[in-house]
Amino acid sequence: MKKLRKAFTIIEILISVIIISFSIVYVLKIHSQNREQVIYLSERNKFALQDSLFLSDDVLKYYKEKKNAYEVLQPYFKIDDLKSREILKNISRNFFIPEPINLTSDEDNGPSAIIQEIKLKDRYSSAYFRFKISNF
Repeated sequence: MKKLRKAFTIIEILISVIIISFSIVYVLKIHSQNREQVIYLSERNKFALQDSLFLSDDVLKYYKEKKNAYEVLQPYFKIDDLKSREILKNISRNFFIPEPINLTSDEDNGPSAIIQEIKLKDRYSSAYFRFKISNF
C-alpha cells in the first residue's frame, strides 16, 4: 500500500488565496489614496508658486478684480517672447483684500503694526499676509 504524504487540502489553499487577495486589495486601496494625496499636494504647490507672480508691491489696488499674471507683471518686466506672454495670460486669479487690521499696544510708546490680508481665489484659494511695523 502506498503511503500518503502530507499536503495541503483544497480548503486550506482556498483560505490562503482569500487572505492574500484581501491583503492585496487593502494595499492597492492605500496606494490609490496616497496617489490622490500626492496629486493634490503637487497641484497645490504649483498654484502656490504661481501665486508668487501676483504678490507685487501694488497688489493692494486690485480689490475684487480678476487679473492675469501678464497684466500684473507688465509694469515690472518687458516680456517679448510670445509663448511666455501667452502662458502668463492663461494664469489668472481673483483678488479679495479685506480691510487692514491695526494692532496697537496699550501704551503709546510700544510698537504698532498693520496687517493686510491678500486672498487669491482660483481652483485652490490662498491667503497671504503683509505686515508693516511702525513706531519701533
